[in-house]
Amino acid sequence: MKPTKDLRKAGFTLVEIMIVVAIIGLLAAIAIPNFVKARATSQANACINNLRKIDDAASQFAIEKGKKTGDDITLTTDLTPYIKMNSAGSLPPCPAGGTYACTKVGTNPTCTLSTLTPAHRLQ
Repeated sequence: MKPTKDLRKAGFTLVEIMIVVAIIGLLAAIAIPNFVKARATSQANACINNLRKIDDAASQFAIEKGKKTGDDITLTTDLTPYIKMNSAGSLPPCPAGGTYACTKVGTNPTCTLSTLTPAHRLQ
């Protein structure tokens, strides 16, 4: 006589599957907020780095053109020769979608997202 196969031992039980899903959900609940925070921090750091480049370009422009602190400058026309452009031939954008402004010599350039946490501004 040929023994029959017990089909009940061939798969996973509902309880085992529910435990695995619960563990995956717990790991996702821990990992996703950390990922979002790390992304926001890296965007802020990239924005601050771009603001430093704009500030350095403003200083170079002021020295070369004989401008003094408080003189007006235009970001798009006066400073573009002093900043390395991106592959599209424009100023590097804020990675979080903000826009940059630099209007006077000797003042820090600003980003429209300076009120976010972490802040997109020079200290």
